[in-house]
Amino acid sequence: MLGVSLRDQIRNEEIRRRTRVTDIAQRVAKLKWQWAGHIARRTDGRWGLKVLEWRPRTGKRSVGRPPTSGRDDIRRVAGSRWKQAAQDRLLCNSLQKTYVQQWTSIG
Repeated sequence: MLGVSLRDQIRNEEIRRRTRVTDIAQRVAKLKWQWAGHIARRTDGRWGLKVLEWRPRTGKRSVGRPPTSGRDDIRRVAGSRWKQAAQDRLLCNSLQKTYVQQWTSIG
């Protein structure tokens, strides 16, 4: 497509810049943050927030570190009061950039 081979050793970021294709990890992180904010702002009592807060507690605990939930990495950026932070859209949008950068720098 670009006439680039593996031997050229061009980084993925450069190829994405040339083709104007967004990084899928950044896109997924952004959509996850937006969905969590949308759910946190809801007041109609539907099951979305309950699913986000759900912690299965059946049977014996497994050995080792407990599995991370969907909200654990959101809490890492926005703090334990992330639902209150989601009510302020300007704050939520500024935290989104931090979340996307933090989430995509892991991989």
